[in-house]
Amino acid sequence: MSTSNPTTDTPTTDTADTPTADAHTPATPGPTPDAAATVGSNRWYLATAPIPRALVHLCVPMAAALIVSALYNVINAGVIGSLHDATLLAAVTLGSPILGLVMAVGGVFGTGGSALISRLLGASEHDPAKAADIKHVASFSVWGAGIVGAALGVVGLLLLRPLVTVLGAHGATVPDTSAFVGVMLAFVPVLAASFCLEQLVRAEGAARQVMIGLIGSTVANLVFDVLFILVLHWGVAGAALSVGLANALTIVYFVTWLTRHSEHVSLAPKWFTLSPAVMKPVFGIGVGELLQAGFLIVTSLVLNNMAAGYGDGPLAAMGVAVRIAQVPEFLIMGVTLGVLPLLAYSFGKGDAARLSASLRGSALTVGGIALVFSTIVFVFRDQVFSAFVSDRSLLALGATIITAQLVSMVCNGFTGLITSMFQAAGRALPATIMSMTQGVVFIPIVILANLWFGLDGLIWALTVSEGLVLVAGIVMWLAARGGIARGLAEGSPERAEEVLEGAEA
Repeated sequence: MSTSNPTTDTPTTDTADTPTADAHTPATPGPTPDAAATVGSNRWYLATAPIPRALVHLCVPMAAALIVSALYNVINAGVIGSLHDATLLAAVTLGSPILGLVMAVGGVFGTGGSALISRLLGASEHDPAKAADIKHVASFSVWGAGIVGAALGVVGLLLLRPLVTVLGAHGATVPDTSAFVGVMLAFVPVLAASFCLEQLVRAEGAARQVMIGLIGSTVANLVFDVLFILVLHWGVAGAALSVGLANALTIVYFVTWLTRHSEHVSLAPKWFTLSPAVMKPVFGIGVGELLQAGFLIVTSLVLNNMAAGYGDGPLAAMGVAVRIAQVPEFLIMGVTLGVLPLLAYSFGKGDAARLSASLRGSALTVGGIALVFSTIVFVFRDQVFSAFVSDRSLLALGATIITAQLVSMVCNGFTGLITSMFQAAGRALPATIMSMTQGVVFIPIVILANLWFGLDGLIWALTVSEGLVLVAGIVMWLAARGGIARGLAEGSPERAEEVLEGAEA
């Protein structure tokens, strides 16, 4: 599922949010950005709302969407784990990079398209003709995601056997991995379109509708899992089919909602265009998502191939631990991604006090989530792990893997917050370095750790990599503080809008 887009809370001002002048108010040349900050509007949350309320407004929808993505994995692992077959869990773990591929395809069109739609919605307040372009962007994004997804799915099915080998499947895991990956590849266009539509609905500011769609998809996924895996005994193929059909229902919901309620978005093929005015900004933003997802896929492939050398048990244990740690990790990502518009607006306005308060509040929230969840999971680690794996010999190994994953989660949370700060301040180079460093650093570390320390080195390689990335981020942040301070000194309410748009890109 998705890594959601921070542009979703882009402040737009409609007539209901625009304060009206009374008879005693002198005429002014035009409203300033803060003049539109009616209590409860998106602009108010960015400009003047108490930091806790602003964080809740910006971060909860983002975290909810990400948590639903984690629940997909946990539900599948739990149902498959109830069959007490480590080979099946290993097959799902090996096939997980395919979901990363889907996220990459959907992210190119969904993230890029939703960002452009948000900007066009804002521009249409001053130039209503801009709204007409939204139909072209929406149609290009959805159909583009579906077409590219279909092409990749066909190629993947034609090369299924070598693809499964590249994913790390050997021996007994090959048939189950092939079944899981084969069904997943058949649904790539559906999954990519679903991910893209989620972003487009969010660009409309309909956070509640996005949560309804994703929660409904999770419930459908659970029902399908029970039917296909426990009743019909279709194994991992049933797990993949559950995900595909659940996302097909999500598409129906999102398309229905957009058709009935969206004033500007249209998904009709007649609005599809290959105009550079649409393709360039969509791909300009989306390619960054593709590169980041590409690093994640490579990381997963390297880790899976090395872990497979230790047998199905350790591979299954690693897959379960990753899924458990995803729940708090996605909560933290909801904070670090959701706070970006608030940081960008505060920097652009030159409001140093609000910028500092936003950073402090976000850091405390990240630390609090990590502390609470890590404590709960560590205390009840055997009970949590045994819910997914029945082999008692794997409990000690599972506890070690979960500990390593939780430490990685803490480092990754603060790394994400530093990255958002760089993006908000328009510091593209350090932000890009932060996004790519993990993939660059991880591969040599995991190879050497596996060579020197065996399975323990493999388990802790990601933790060491995340720690190094965090250290690099802190060093770059300290080096950039002077420039950030100078940028704050040049801030103005008008520049806040410009910087916010730049941060989204």
